[in-house]
Amino acid sequence: MSNDPIDEPTDSLPLPSEASPLWMVSQAPALNELVVALKRARGELESGTAGGRLVFSRSTLAKARGEFGAMIRRGERDLHALAGLLSQEFLGSYGLRSSAIGEIDRTRERFMLTVDVSEADLAASTDLDLGTRILARLAIADQRGWMRANLVSNVVEYEPTEPNSLNVYRVLTRIKAEEEIWNKVVDELFDLDAIVLRDKQLRHLGRYVKDVFGIKVVVGSDEDAYQLQANLEALRFGNGHLEARGLPLDDTHARLAFVETKDYLKRPSRKQSGWSAIKSVVHWAGRTFEIQVQPLSNFLHERERLTRESHASFKATRDRVRDEVAQRLPLFGFYRALLRWLFLDPSSEAPHQDGVDVVLVD
Repeated sequence: MSNDPIDEPTDSLPLPSEASPLWMVSQAPALNELVVALKRARGELESGTAGGRLVFSRSTLAKARGEFGAMIRRGERDLHALAGLLSQEFLGSYGLRSSAIGEIDRTRERFMLTVDVSEADLAASTDLDLGTRILARLAIADQRGWMRANLVSNVVEYEPTEPNSLNVYRVLTRIKAEEEIWNKVVDELFDLDAIVLRDKQLRHLGRYVKDVFGIKVVVGSDEDAYQLQANLEALRFGNGHLEARGLPLDDTHARLAFVETKDYLKRPSRKQSGWSAIKSVVHWAGRTFEIQVQPLSNFLHERERLTRESHASFKATRDRVRDEVAQRLPLFGFYRALLRWLFLDPSSEAPHQDGVDVVLVD
């Protein structure tokens, strides 16, 4: 492992799938250099050829953090562009709401707070920023004093203002938190999917390491879901809708390219938790999205009763997978801590790994 700071030209990443967080990273030069260097360093550490030092340039990290933020904003911009197009097609006229799910520090009680937002609000900030601002308006107290609420997740909802022929009740967007995306980059550097599938004790948890950007379409019934799915597969956005959003008039923007579709509505396919939907992975505008079509009754069960498919417990199970792998592969745990430190908390003490010194230079 070189003692030179990681800011010199490096090779590009191997061409990853467009469904991959590494594909998003590879579009940003400073991020690409950093991830390539970390991948190279991993090989040196595992082979024992490393000199025991990981040296990072503050200036390169600053560029990489800037590119990372821009990457998230571009992803959300495209996510809401697609959600807006789908809402125009299926809802007609609609309103926008931001729903923040919060958790009270002291009691662990959860609640949802919803406010109206505009498309200008979505363009000006990330979904997570919206949720944080919503919770900042809230004051919570009991007999023992004031309590703080933390953001669990934020969902942007496109709601129809009048009935529609496809019985679509709402369109929702969600993006994984920044820390979760970086966890997924580490997953791919270590090929976590392959590790989980090889390990009999972890194999059943493979579904917990998945997508980044997602859209959910809530419809009335199972029959409505199948009809909506058929419409999605045949859909072509008109030039007028694309022009109104400043989007190119080409096939990558006009159509959804379906990569895979899984039917969890039919009884034999349903997951043990009771969650059901038609789930597709699509390419649109050079980016990969997951689109779920879910009946209203199941959506309400998922949201209100917090089934095992809920955001909080799903994330907890996904994190448990990573924790178990880290126990068996300490370098995997070290890389998780390293990327969190580099991108989310660089002012704190660097993570520790036996035989490795982490150094920041100007």
